Amino acid sequence: MEVYWHTVTYKTVAVYVILISAIIFAGVYLLDPNLVTATINTISGKMGSSDSDPISITQRQAKFVNLDGKVQVKKVNSVQWVDADFKTTLDKGDQIQTSGDGAARITFADGTTYTVKPGTFITVEENSMGQEQPSSSAVRINVGQVDLKTPTYSSPDSKAAVSVEDTKAEMHSNSSAAVKADPETKQEEIVVSSGTAEVQRGAEKVEIGQWEKATIPTNGGAITKSNVLAPPDLIAPRNFEPLISEDPREETIHFEWKPVPEAISYNLRISTTAMFTKIVKEVPIRGTTAAEVTGLDPGDYFWTVTAADAKKQTSDVSETFRFTLVAQGKSQQMYLEIQGTQIHGRVVEIIGKTEPGAAIIVNGQPVPIIAADGTFRHFTTPLEPGQHTIVIIGQNRRGGTNQKSVTIVVPK
Repeated sequence: MEVYWHTVTYKTVAVYVILISAIIFAGVYLLDPNLVTATINTISGKMGSSDSDPISITQRQAKFVNLDGKVQVKKVNSVQWVDADFKTTLDKGDQIQTSGDGAARITFADGTTYTVKPGTFITVEENSMGQEQPSSSAVRINVGQVDLKTPTYSSPDSKAAVSVEDTKAEMHSNSSAAVKADPETKQEEIVVSSGTAEVQRGAEKVEIGQWEKATIPTNGGAITKSNVLAPPDLIAPRNFEPLISEDPREETIHFEWKPVPEAISYNLRISTTAMFTKIVKEVPIRGTTAAEVTGLDPGDYFWTVTAADAKKQTSDVSETFRFTLVAQGKSQQMYLEIQGTQIHGRVVEIIGKTEPGAAIIVNGQPVPIIAADGTFRHFTTPLEPGQHTIVIIGQNRRGGTNQKSVTIVVPK
């Protein structure tokens, strides 16, 4: 008996498989072309959806845009607390906790922002945003304070809410408020600083407007509404203003704000962080709307003022202003020239030239790219319509500084 062997390679097998599949496919197509087309579309649709799903999910998730101090997150499907970072996304059921020196700002997909104050514990209750459908965002405060601000909603049925105990505050479009749950006073309160909000507990509903407060006792008493002091309007230092001094620590910085009716005292706070987790100066002022402060090191600072009346009622915090304290070098002044400006909608382009290797700050924002010959172009953040003074300061490697300012008008 003789046995004959014939070697077949994998390549040959693959060719035969492809050839047989093609013959079967052609036969099926001749019998029923619609069946083949539907099958191809189904497979393509599944492949396309698998690629696009992560993008659409990410766009519907909330994320951190500011983090100060210790901020931790516990995902809904986890038992561990982890440190939050800017890559952390938030879903319904996730919990956020800030330490005594921690704070966070969260932006939801519809543009609503929630600022989580120090010593606060919250839970994300809702975060939905579908195409051509109303958006909805909500958090629950277990303890602490959350400030929220809503954008201009594309749908009138969109909503943003904050819950405390059995009470919910729903914010309308273009509104902002501060919501607090204080276990020591055994009451919750909601203060509206712009727009309107509806506060509901069971069948009880209260509508509150700008500079009104709703107080909700935790013992079951009725919701009460009252007026609150408006915060002061800040005057000086102007927002993003650079202050140049040969000796910053000895420099006397003048702070000023507009008076608030019925206010008899004010409290000035200065911080090195936008979330005010690191206070460097806190100055109580009585009988005047100005203060002189010394002893600050060079750097960026943020400041706010609150007002208080004779009943010791305190206003909400004013708008936050930022200024930069710069040390003037004792060497000769650096070269800095502003060659032109251009307005692109609400954004202003600054065109200039300085010394190679110098650092430039425009309205408190550093210019990231300066060419080897010292030329630079910088685009500001969007500005409100009206007249603005843009301040440009620079510092060279020898310690010399220079400052320029340009006035522009942003059209309506």
